[in-house]
Amino acid sequence: MVAAMMLVGSLPLVTTAGTTEESFDEWLKELRIEALTRGIEVKTLEAALAGVKPIPRVLELDRNQPEFTLSFAQYRSRVINQSRINMGRKLMAEHRALLEQVGRKYGVQPRFIVALWGIESDFGRQTGGFQVIASLATLAHDGRRSAFFRRELFKALQILNEGHIAPAEMKGSWAGAMGQSQFMPSSFLNFAVDFDRDGRRDIWNSRPDVFASIANYLSSSGWLVDQTWGRAVRLPENFDQDLIGLNTSKRIGQWQELGVRQDDGAKLPARQLRASIIIPERDRPEVAFMVYSNFRATLKWNRSIFFASAVGLLSDAIAK
Repeated sequence: MVAAMMLVGSLPLVTTAGTTEESFDEWLKELRIEALTRGIEVKTLEAALAGVKPIPRVLELDRNQPEFTLSFAQYRSRVINQSRINMGRKLMAEHRALLEQVGRKYGVQPRFIVALWGIESDFGRQTGGFQVIASLATLAHDGRRSAFFRRELFKALQILNEGHIAPAEMKGSWAGAMGQSQFMPSSFLNFAVDFDRDGRRDIWNSRPDVFASIANYLSSSGWLVDQTWGRAVRLPENFDQDLIGLNTSKRIGQWQELGVRQDDGAKLPARQLRASIIIPERDRPEVAFMVYSNFRATLKWNRSIFFASAVGLLSDAIAK
């Protein structure tokens, strides 16, 4: 019995990833060497990687992500509740001058900036409490999606190396999405903006940087400031189901000729934009939208029809 206990005590501790702390330490040493070859400074690595260990809760969340079973009505009621609409209106009025300045520079209407801000982090109130470096290291070492998270980890180290945030303050979701805009490190490096010109792109604490970063992402994704996202429509009976989806694009007038009307029964707008008809849930054809180019731009942020529709609807509600 004593011999058995001694044997157990001599074995390395197994983590929930099915690997050992010893192997994680070895992996981290190799990662450190590669980071140095990528130009990450020693002092950055010492501050960022000190005491980093796998986080069992991150692996648990990664392994047990709930299947997406919400209906669009349920998702919509959660994301676009009256409390969020009211807060969005209040904050848009409070920051109107800044939002309009950002909107002019990047060609994005302020209501869409506020809507994305609200959906991603509840206007900065829910940004995640995980240490980003430790979370990304856990997922990069894990093996299930290691290549993706390893790339994101090096980009997170680059962000620290550039001095945009201190390691202890670099917090986000369990999967590494950061700050009030919930950018992954790669999105940060591509789109985050130092709008307040303090030398740091601070999507955690600086609202000018948060707003400009959101706007820059949309602008870089092809956003058109002279268009909205889309609108709810009513389809005629026996509408050709093969026409539904983003693969089909027609002028608004062509949809009008096919019997499509605004949700209240009125004629469609006269402007001849190209548009597609989408139905978030095929078994509920009464909920349909005619969507324009900006809807597609929103999908580059998050490739979910539910998400992009919610952004548009929340922006409309905030603007009313």
